[in-house]
Amino acid sequence: MKNRLLWVLFLFSVTLTSAQEYFPDNGGLKEQNTNYTAFTNATLYITPTEVVKNGTLLIQNGKVIAAGKSVRVPSNAITIDLQGKYIYPSFIDPYTDFGVAKPKREGGGRRSPQYEASRDGFYWNDHIMPENEAISKFKYDKKKADAFRKAGFGVLNTHIMDGIARGTGVLVALNDDEGAGIRIINDQSGQYFSFSKSVASRQSYPTSLMGAMALLRQMYSDAAWYAKGNSKTKDRSLEALNANKNLVSFFEAGSKDNNLRADKIGDAYGINYIIVGGGDEYEMLEAIKSSNARYIIPLNFPDAYDVSDPYAEKYLSIEDMREWNQAPMNPKWLSDEGVQFSLTTFELKNPSELKGNLTKAFNYGYDETKALEALTTIPAAFLNASDKIGSLQPGRYANFLIASGPIFDKETTLYENWVQGQKNVINTKDQKDIRGNYKISAGGKTYDVKLSGDIAKMKSEVSIGDTKYPSKVSYSDNWVSLSFTDEASKEVFRTTGIIPKDGQNFSGKLLLPSGGEQDFTAIKQNGSSADEKKDKEDNQKPNEVVPITYPNVGYGFTTKPRQQNMLFKNATVWTSEASGILENTDVLVKNGKIVSIGKNLSAGGATVIDATGKHLTAGVIDEHSHIAALSINEAGHNSSAEVTIEDVVNPEDINIYRNLAGGVTSIQILHGSANPIGGRSAILKLKWGEDADGLIYDNSPKFIKFALGENVKQSNWESYSRFPQTRMGVEQMYVNYFNRAKQYEAEKNSGADYRYDEEMEVLVEILNGERFISCHSYVQSEINMLMKVAERFGFTINTFTHILEGYKVADKMKQHGVGASTFSDWWAYKFEVNDAIPYNAAIMADQGLVVAINSDDREMSRRLNQEAAKSVKYGGMSEEEAWKMVTINPAKLLHIDNRTGSIKEGKDADLVLWSDHPLSVYAKAEKTIIDGVTYFDAEKDKQMRQQIKNERTKLVKLMLDEKNGGGKTRAPRGRDKREFHCETIN
Repeated sequence: MKNRLLWVLFLFSVTLTSAQEYFPDNGGLKEQNTNYTAFTNATLYITPTEVVKNGTLLIQNGKVIAAGKSVRVPSNAITIDLQGKYIYPSFIDPYTDFGVAKPKREGGGRRSPQYEASRDGFYWNDHIMPENEAISKFKYDKKKADAFRKAGFGVLNTHIMDGIARGTGVLVALNDDEGAGIRIINDQSGQYFSFSKSVASRQSYPTSLMGAMALLRQMYSDAAWYAKGNSKTKDRSLEALNANKNLVSFFEAGSKDNNLRADKIGDAYGINYIIVGGGDEYEMLEAIKSSNARYIIPLNFPDAYDVSDPYAEKYLSIEDMREWNQAPMNPKWLSDEGVQFSLTTFELKNPSELKGNLTKAFNYGYDETKALEALTTIPAAFLNASDKIGSLQPGRYANFLIASGPIFDKETTLYENWVQGQKNVINTKDQKDIRGNYKISAGGKTYDVKLSGDIAKMKSEVSIGDTKYPSKVSYSDNWVSLSFTDEASKEVFRTTGIIPKDGQNFSGKLLLPSGGEQDFTAIKQNGSSADEKKDKEDNQKPNEVVPITYPNVGYGFTTKPRQQNMLFKNATVWTSEASGILENTDVLVKNGKIVSIGKNLSAGGATVIDATGKHLTAGVIDEHSHIAALSINEAGHNSSAEVTIEDVVNPEDINIYRNLAGGVTSIQILHGSANPIGGRSAILKLKWGEDADGLIYDNSPKFIKFALGENVKQSNWESYSRFPQTRMGVEQMYVNYFNRAKQYEAEKNSGADYRYDEEMEVLVEILNGERFISCHSYVQSEINMLMKVAERFGFTINTFTHILEGYKVADKMKQHGVGASTFSDWWAYKFEVNDAIPYNAAIMADQGLVVAINSDDREMSRRLNQEAAKSVKYGGMSEEEAWKMVTINPAKLLHIDNRTGSIKEGKDADLVLWSDHPLSVYAKAEKTIIDGVTYFDAEKDKQMRQQIKNERTKLVKLMLDEKNGGGKTRAPRGRDKREFHCETIN
């Protein structure tokens, strides 16, 4: 009785909803069909895990009324018997730009950059557009909708794919008959973000990834401040951001590293982004899982490279080749780790590519039930629309697929895709499955014909023995047309036949090359040959997958190296301390620390390393480097103190490994010199195989890059007009910014509700001696100027880097208390270094300055030991003092000398074992150790070279097999490895 009452109430509510329709219909009859439609005897997937054999689906008015084994079918229902067929919820793509045109890129050629916003009443940056509403620009595209429906989709989530903050999106049903259902399910389906600027704006800032990250942080801080009513001006962007803060937020990150960068921003502001990945998440599974984020994963598996030309193959890096080999494992590995993700057609050229890529993923072990969830229930949950879409539970929209068999099977035909109760025919249900092998007699010959593939896009193969004949086939409404060409005679045969009810042999007319015609019969051959079965098995067999390494590039480790206790015996030890150079001395390392230095030390279980005839030093430290970063300059403003290189550390840069091979253990990645006030630094230990956070020093000293000279005033740049343009302007800019920082700090300390400004926060740290300046410098006049500005505001410059005219003002630098990090012998590469001399380092050291030799160059950094030796030749420095310029002196400049830079008990075991005198051009780093972990070993390096060679050979063979098996290929193309310098604009 209770169930019957609920049924009546449900019917009443449906009728009431229909009665509330008030829109006029001038196109025809106004009576609505309220009949039910019942689909019976199907294998019914109510959800991916709730499957009913011989089930019934009952729908009315575009909604599911009931679904299950025992469904009461009303007397006025239209019943459709689906015996032997399958019903699934239609798919949902949570990330598209369907129906929303991307703004066109603004033209203008090489005009001067735009520094200010172009809009009044909105946020100060044009690339922040949360006020945009996709619904206002949405236009339903029937042609594209049809393509998505044919791929199994019933609902798409769409938005404006432009800008850093992109506004709100639209959840739309692919219902061509707008009057028959509610096409727009949600006109505010979420907020959307990315790291990419708008193509429609020429505003320069941000010019880098780190700038985009800083802008997002400032945007969220500004929104919180604005929400308190503190702003004196109206900002429609911030109002929209605050109004929509409870909507789900989507972030297009596009790569494994950017996934984690986006997640960090979300965590900082209490936002659980749904992150659109890049398909390479498998390379950082542990970190991806630890993020606890939800993901949308594209199935854009790369094609194999055509490596048939061995010369072209040499352009490919091992990481490019691995990507093709390993990417199909991404869905399985993510699923196995319990990462929650949906799938998307984003980045596919056509939705039809989805099925093929899914098939590949299944061949590599991805579970079909998980895939169905990733296309139905999971995206529905992401979109907070599980009560409307994603399943065939009562009350949901009648969005479902009718298929001939299991939906992901290669041989399954999709018949219909119903959207909101409206039928869309993909393939006729009563169309026979004619795939198989036939024999056709024509022109006195008997041809073998094979029909295979999707029924809608059937493929044909025509042959006699080993001779194959080019052919084409089309099949529709049980009529089949086949044409093939006899290559020897160039004669074309054409057939047209109708398929009988039993779907077996078919007959029709054969048009002969002579113009005549004759009757023919295609005789279907029962069963399939052993060769065909083997071919099918081979097609489903995945390629051998090469192991992931850490990092997943050449010379990565198959397992991350571990800390070891070790005893170096009988080494020549360069301490870089007052004890100097110690002959035939032992050094004991335990738990990543140097615990004892002396003779005849006991190993106590530590690994013994015979260092007889070899030299042991502290690791080389490069005070000025630009390796291991994805961007170097944020050039959009004359001050970029808000950005930090820590945001863009690249742990996969092969230059990390190359630096380790040169004995380098620590570096400071400096911002470039595009502006007088640059960005914050990243100080790293080169722990090859760790992620970005694992490279950055814990409790890292705070540094920032300043710059003087030609670069900051844009002397050598084209079409730039940003202030300052003169050296006088540079000085005034410093004064202005520090005055503003003092005002900001006063407001902050007043107790008033102030606007948080990340840029000003950093400058306040400088004023308070909490952040150190490393300043790009050349000319003595500017060096003097900046020291005076610093003294005026009560702080000290920490380091002048480059400082090629330091020998002219070394006494004043000593008085100010600044250190120097310079080149050994670079000069004459631009006008402001014309006065550089190779005696510079020695002269500054003679004045009592702490002097380091740096690289500013990815090649020089591998040979800093030799660079240090040049001051022995040119400046007459002692070998010990010269060596200190690449060990303890840069450690002092970076304020890490309490931890590294010398061999001293209690310090970190950052050590290098050299084959020869470390200042010699013949010296090679045999082992480079950081915190007691060996990150470079010359002997293992030889083994890795051979392993890489063997792996390339294996991958080349696999790619050739892919090509020979008919797989898609692409031409090899090498990636340009960009070399960063101070002036590099990203």
